[in-house]
Amino acid sequence: MRFRCGTPNFKKLLSLCSLFILLWSVTSYANTNEQKRGGELVANLYFFPHHLNPAIQSGFATAFPGTQVFAGLVRFDNEWNPHPYLAKQWNISKDGLTVTVHLVENALFHDGHPITSEDVAFSVMTVKTLHPFKSMMAPVQRVDTPDRYTAVFRLNKPHPAIILAMSPALLPILPKHIYGSPEKVKAHPANKQTVGSGPFILKKFVPGEKIILERNPRFFIPGRPYLDQLRLTIPKNTLQEAMDMETGKAHMISLYDNIEELKQMQSLEHITVIKDAFKGIGSIYWLAFNLRSKPFDDVRVRKAIAYAIDRKFLIETIYQGEAATATGPISTASPFYSSDVNKYYQDFKKANRLLDEAGYRRDSSGKRFSFRLTYIPAKTQTHRQLMEYLQQIFLRELGVEAKIEHPKDFINWSKTVGNWDFDVSLDIVYNWGDPVIGVHRTYLSSNIRKGVIWSNTQGYSNPVADALMEKASKELNFVKRKKLYAEFQTLIADELPIYPLYQFDFAIAHDKRLKGVGNSIWGMMSPMDDVYWDKKP
Repeated sequence: MRFRCGTPNFKKLLSLCSLFILLWSVTSYANTNEQKRGGELVANLYFFPHHLNPAIQSGFATAFPGTQVFAGLVRFDNEWNPHPYLAKQWNISKDGLTVTVHLVENALFHDGHPITSEDVAFSVMTVKTLHPFKSMMAPVQRVDTPDRYTAVFRLNKPHPAIILAMSPALLPILPKHIYGSPEKVKAHPANKQTVGSGPFILKKFVPGEKIILERNPRFFIPGRPYLDQLRLTIPKNTLQEAMDMETGKAHMISLYDNIEELKQMQSLEHITVIKDAFKGIGSIYWLAFNLRSKPFDDVRVRKAIAYAIDRKFLIETIYQGEAATATGPISTASPFYSSDVNKYYQDFKKANRLLDEAGYRRDSSGKRFSFRLTYIPAKTQTHRQLMEYLQQIFLRELGVEAKIEHPKDFINWSKTVGNWDFDVSLDIVYNWGDPVIGVHRTYLSSNIRKGVIWSNTQGYSNPVADALMEKASKELNFVKRKKLYAEFQTLIADELPIYPLYQFDFAIAHDKRLKGVGNSIWGMMSPMDDVYWDKKP
């Protein structure tokens, strides 16, 4: 049976948890001796992270290594089913306001300090305070610790995504004895000199170059992890990455937006490609508008930009048909997706009329105005090519000059957009399984937070949108919740603080001799303690 948070089956999940956990504890390690121990796995990163702490930073670059170093409470398989991790058992009260978590009693941090409910409480409040997904832990008022191995989440309203929010990539359990208080976490040196409780221990962190993780010999799951070492590197370009995979220098990569690389990996006999490896993320590529200043404070200008773009053409040329059109803030893969929105098919006449109505008429040279256009860096030239296409279309058809700003790297781009120093930016944003986790953050007026990337960097504020999100965030009835999100999607598509372009299902390419890959909805953003070499390279 497949469960999704917020669906009718979700209540069945809660009632079956106790039985499921019992069966899991009996069978989980039954085949441990059949898995082969040892070996090194070399994987390439898409971006290099600032640090390894997912409690204060979202995204693949942080979550991939972060979930190897930090353990979480609950892990998910690739059918959306939750499994015990640091939490051996959990239950939710009938009114949905109390979540009781019982921890395993043999878990240690890498420095030998035991993990207790105090660490859970500390981690939850740190995520609530510092994570860009403000809505994710917003209902949690406090976490009580009646004993060393019991943590009781006290909520001020039901939270249909609370179990999903306990995934390691979203709620890593941090060592309170090292960090001290949530206020100290953001700038703490332990974010780069990390001490966690996950399957691997940080051996070396060389910014921009490599991360070396070694097997945790005292990991709380008996016999795991199977690998001796993880080596995470960042290639200079996609050519080097492809060569590394072809020659066996690297064993695993995450495929994002390079169709040529995807097809090349599929053609190699010694490589396996899992195309739906990241079911949980729901990625959407979109143009984000800075609504704080002219001309994008006017919705007519934003709509004009939308009507100028032919998304079908972009998908057919850049992604060779492998991507799909995005129509709103929620991914088409989500059970809460609604197609009943304005889809903005290309219409130059309408676009020009809207700009005239907004007061941006052409001058004697045919020009209306200029703006800055930036983009999230990619391993390929894809995003740059997209920007150049848009630049030509806007100038030729609208009389609007887009001045492309080329970010030096991901860090440079994230600081620019996070500090609101942009006009329009191409971004990649994840739904993270449930709208409460990955969608609300972009549109909540309470999540306008300068210096925090992937928050409401657009500066969008609408009481109606806030109210719809608030109602949906605590509604446990799936049908009612879906209706609320349908209204929300219609509203966002009309006001257009962002313009969705397309969706692309991320994939994993790995050496065929590597087993246990692709066992989670989070893909490589999940612990790899169950990955092993069937035959070492």
